[in-house]
Amino acid sequence: MENILNKESVKRVQTKLNEFDKNIKVFVLSSSARTADQAAKSLKTDIGSIVKSLLFKSEDGFILCLVSGDKRCSINKLKKIKNQKDVSMADPEIVKKITGFTIGGVSPIGHLEKIGVIIDENLSRFEYIFAAAGHPNCIFKINFDNLIKITKGSVENITE
Repeated sequence: MENILNKESVKRVQTKLNEFDKNIKVFVLSSSARTADQAAKSLKTDIGSIVKSLLFKSEDGFILCLVSGDKRCSINKLKKIKNQKDVSMADPEIVKKITGFTIGGVSPIGHLEKIGVIIDENLSRFEYIFAAAGHPNCIFKINFDNLIKITKGSVENITE
């Protein structure tokens, strides 16, 4: 399992974390955290404290939505926030191309391309939240304020 930390996608996340705060580390779970439910069970934490990183395609590019694990992203709210009529989930190939991560390991940071980030306000309910770190078995722990700072994301009500 430890060689997972040497994967390029995981190293990219750890590099971004190191640039922000050397105390935030990627760690490997013994079981998959591909879904919010799996991650919550592995960490023995509330599913809401798991960050789902969801990539959406819009008329003018891509938006990464960071959503609380117990919520669903509202495409209608996203359309209103972005003032666009056409917003949809990106398919797995596009997710990999834009972020450099496969679904189940999409991190809020360390993307191949610059992406605007919107953060679900519901994540603020937790002292610490857990996000994927470039691989389905890798995560990092961060507080809400630092998630905002490291992603330069805007906080919105994007869930239903």
